[in-house]
Amino acid sequence: MANIFAINRCSSSVYQRFIVQFNSTQRFNSLLSHVSKSRFIKLNNLRRNCSLSSDAAAPFIVADDEKYGNKQVISITPRLYDYILANVREPPILRQLREETANMRGSQMQVSPDQAQLLAMLVQILGAARCIELGVYTGYSSLAIALALPESGCLVACERDAKSLEVAKRYYELAGVSHKVSVKHGLAADVLKSMISNGETCSYDFAFVDAEKRMSQEYFELLLQLVRVGGVLVIDNVLWHGKVADPLVNDAKTVSIRNFNRNLMADDRVSISMVSICITSHFLPNSL
Repeated sequence: MANIFAINRCSSSVYQRFIVQFNSTQRFNSLLSHVSKSRFIKLNNLRRNCSLSSDAAAPFIVADDEKYGNKQVISITPRLYDYILANVREPPILRQLREETANMRGSQMQVSPDQAQLLAMLVQILGAARCIELGVYTGYSSLAIALALPESGCLVACERDAKSLEVAKRYYELAGVSHKVSVKHGLAADVLKSMISNGETCSYDFAFVDAEKRMSQEYFELLLQLVRVGGVLVIDNVLWHGKVADPLVNDAKTVSIRNFNRNLMADDRVSISMVSICITSHFLPNSL
């Protein structure tokens, strides 16, 4: 049992499913803005105040609380992120999709190559055969997952925007994985409820959620019914550009995500891990 995941209950006995919480932050125009807005780290429900190093070439933050052992956390600079991207194994078909999507409206919603690689690796480690994705957009993450699935695998891909979904479907065909992907055009919650009504409970191995943020709690409860014991749920945007750590920010989406994170901390049906991944869809180097 991998210790970065979480399990949930699908029988009368108490079980857990593995949950991975992603934060996909975006680059800000100012590095200091990026550090101050997105690099607060939450552990054991405690919020840490951090200080910035004076080394502009390789900035990092240090936890002020000595209980963390003066732990240094590096900040992702443009140069360092370019290095990370240069070490991503991005299949040509994914690169083609990424570059096409970069010119589309809402391209910031596309996951980054490093996140897609991690999703694919989680699917492979788990040995997943049946997966769910909520929020497909143009299909970059779902294509990465489908490529990682065995030939007999299945991915239920839910998206409410018909125009972006057409792009995703075209790339499923180009990549030769359309037979693995069951496309669902509509609201994610309605699709999940229909799947439950059709008797598909506890029959999925993996789920990735990158959809309406104010619906995270409902998606979570529905997916707990669909993903099997020992399966993995991945939730995106849990830090919401760092806004969840700012008490002065109380818009509906931020409050919803903040409440969702708090609920997960107290939910003994799951084991959780929160990680931060930086997305820079508009600035990906052509050398990948």
